[in-house]
Amino acid sequence: MKRSLLLTCSLFFLSLTAWSQARISTNGDVYDFGIIPRNKPVTKDFTIINTGNQPLVISEVTASCACTATEWTKKPIAPGDTGYVRSTFDAKAMGRFYKTVNIYSNAANHVKYIAIKGEVAIGVTNYKKELSYEIGSIRLDKRYIEFPPANSGDMPTAEIQLANTSDKPVDVTLMHLPPYLKAEAKPQILNRGRKGKITLTLDTKLLKDLGLTQAPVYLARYSGDKVSPDNEIDISAILLPGFSKMTTLQRNHAPKIKLSSTDLNMGEIPLNGKVSHTIIISNTGITRLEIKKLQVFNSAVGVSLGKKIIQPGQSTKLVVDLSGKWLKKTKGEKKVLMITNDPTNPLVMINLKVKIKEEAKK
Repeated sequence: MKRSLLLTCSLFFLSLTAWSQARISTNGDVYDFGIIPRNKPVTKDFTIINTGNQPLVISEVTASCACTATEWTKKPIAPGDTGYVRSTFDAKAMGRFYKTVNIYSNAANHVKYIAIKGEVAIGVTNYKKELSYEIGSIRLDKRYIEFPPANSGDMPTAEIQLANTSDKPVDVTLMHLPPYLKAEAKPQILNRGRKGKITLTLDTKLLKDLGLTQAPVYLARYSGDKVSPDNEIDISAILLPGFSKMTTLQRNHAPKIKLSSTDLNMGEIPLNGKVSHTIIISNTGITRLEIKKLQVFNSAVGVSLGKKIIQPGQSTKLVVDLSGKWLKKTKGEKKVLMITNDPTNPLVMINLKVKIKEEAKK
């Protein structure tokens, strides 16, 4: 019986010890540098995560060859916290490389293996400065396309410059294009280390509403790729009313909008408070002025318009509200967009400036 009790206690303490340990994981076990120029060292920081319930201590980090230098977090990493392992490849040898890095620690599995790979080549351009965004192995000069305000019937274009930094050709494809957008990649098949472009054409006739329209499109990183925030490119366009059919007489008798202010300094706003500002909108033209569209870019901004149709010589009030509570939680520009039937000023943008008032410390 004593032996049975002793065996039970031993098994209990062994299981307790096995459960009560540091555990190591990373934000990715293999990193691909793609094609890199010779004698231009490259560095990757791997995030180390302690998913256990005891402090994680990295005792040593070694690489599979002297061409790879390593650094790491020396202090204990608390449960739930992160550290790093830095791997630097000297890029002296030509050709493809795959270098492993061994992480020794007090974690349950004791040794964690990560790796870096890529290809060293002569005459390769480093596109990081020129093309500052990255989607997979493709570098881009932008991830946000803002078309200039356009009238119905216009066909404006915009370009994305891109380069293939992988070790194989890429079929350049934009997924989930809305009906009003067309994309053309040149070249369609982008060879490794080469640069190309995507030309986007906006068909304003297919836009449904005046004002701002926004939509995401997605750059495919490989065949069969799916949409995610990692490969998203945001598109925005502003549609204005068309005035091309207006006669000279109609233009001479057109409405004219005048605002008391288009740049509002809302001052300080308490975290749980609200501030308001009133703008006077006047029609100094000959015929009636129509406010066709009002849009905000941030859910913390609210607007209230007295009337949408303003007769010549008359005015109305636009009240702009800002909520401190929502301003702290939401993103987006603090602006109000207005579309009118004034042919000389169809787009009015009201900019808001505000500062959240910090609560006094007790």
